[in-house]
Amino acid sequence: MSETTWPWGVGTATGIGSLPGTDVAEAQRVVLGELPDLPHLPELPARGPGADLIGRTGGLLVELPVELYAARWRIAPRPGKDLRRARDLMERDLDQLAEQAEEYAGPVKVQAAGPFTLAASLELPIGGRLLRDPGAVRDLAGSLGEGLRGHVASVARRLPRATVLLQLDEPSLPAVLAGRVPTESGFGTHRAVGSEVARALLHGVIEAAGVPTVVHCCAPDVPLDLIRTAGAAGVALDLALVTDLDPLGEAIDAGLGLLAGAAPALPPPAGRAPTSAQVADRVRRVWDQLGFPRRQLAEQVVVTPACGLAGATPAYVRAVLAACRDAGRRLAEE
Repeated sequence: MSETTWPWGVGTATGIGSLPGTDVAEAQRVVLGELPDLPHLPELPARGPGADLIGRTGGLLVELPVELYAARWRIAPRPGKDLRRARDLMERDLDQLAEQAEEYAGPVKVQAAGPFTLAASLELPIGGRLLRDPGAVRDLAGSLGEGLRGHVASVARRLPRATVLLQLDEPSLPAVLAGRVPTESGFGTHRAVGSEVARALLHGVIEAAGVPTVVHCCAPDVPLDLIRTAGAAGVALDLALVTDLDPLGEAIDAGLGLLAGAAPALPPPAGRAPTSAQVADRVRRVWDQLGFPRRQLAEQVVVTPACGLAGATPAYVRAVLAACRDAGRRLAEE
C-alpha cells in the first residue's frame, strides 16, 4: 500500500461514543483520563430526547428543524422546544469539553449519525420515513454536511490546539443498500439506495465536514469498498461480526484505517472486563490472518470497544477503556 499519514498516533485507542449515566462532566473526565491519545466527545443517551443519536444529530442540521412526535423524530415546519433542547445539550457538552481539555493538543473525535441512518430514522412531516423520498434524502445529506462543518468549527474554536476527527455512525447503511428498511406498515420495505448514489451522498457529507472521517457500522455486511471510495479515512467495526476477511484485507491494503472493535460493549457472563493482553491478542490475531506486517498494525489500527457503552456499568466502562488503551500501547511496542 502507499504511504499514508493517519489522523491518529501510533498505538492509539478510543471509544465509539456513548457512555452510561447523565453526568457529562464525569463522562468527560473518564474519557480524558482513560483515552489520553484520542479522546472522544461522550454521548449520554440516558439524558433523554435530544441526547440520543438521532435527536443529537438532528440538532446539527441546517434549515431542517426536527421535533419529537409520538416518540419519534420527524422534520418539523419550524424550530421548537425539542430542537432547542438538543442544541442546548450539545452546547453544554462542548463547553464542558473546552473546560476540561482546554490545553489538549492532539486528535479528538466527535460523532454524529450518517446520512443514511438519519434518513432511515427521521420521518417526513406527512408521515413515513424520509428514506422513501430520494429528493429529501439529498436535501438531508446537504443539510447534514453543512451542519457538521459548523460543528467541527465549533469544536476547533474551543480546542484550538487539537485536531478534529469525525465519526459518522451508519448502523442502517447495509439495510439501506440492500432494501431491508421496513415501511411503517411492516408489510414491505423501502426501495434500495443504489451504491453509486450512496457513495456520492456520503462523499458529499465527508467533503463538507472538511476533516478526516471514519464511518462506524456494527453489522456483518459493512460496505467497506463504498466507505473507502466515498473518501473515509477509516472504518469502525466490531471484529466479532466480521465473517469474511477478504474485503477487509482489500480495504486495508487500499489504505483504509481500521477502528477495531475488540472488547465487548457489555460485560461478559463472568462480569469481568477483558485484560489488555486479551484485547491486543484479539486485534493481533485478525491482523495476522489478514497477512499484513506487524509494524503496520499499530499505525493503521485504533483499538476500541465493539460498540457504544451506554448499557454498561461505570466500573466496566473504566475497565474496558483502560484495557483498550493499554492494548494499543502493547501493539505499538511489538
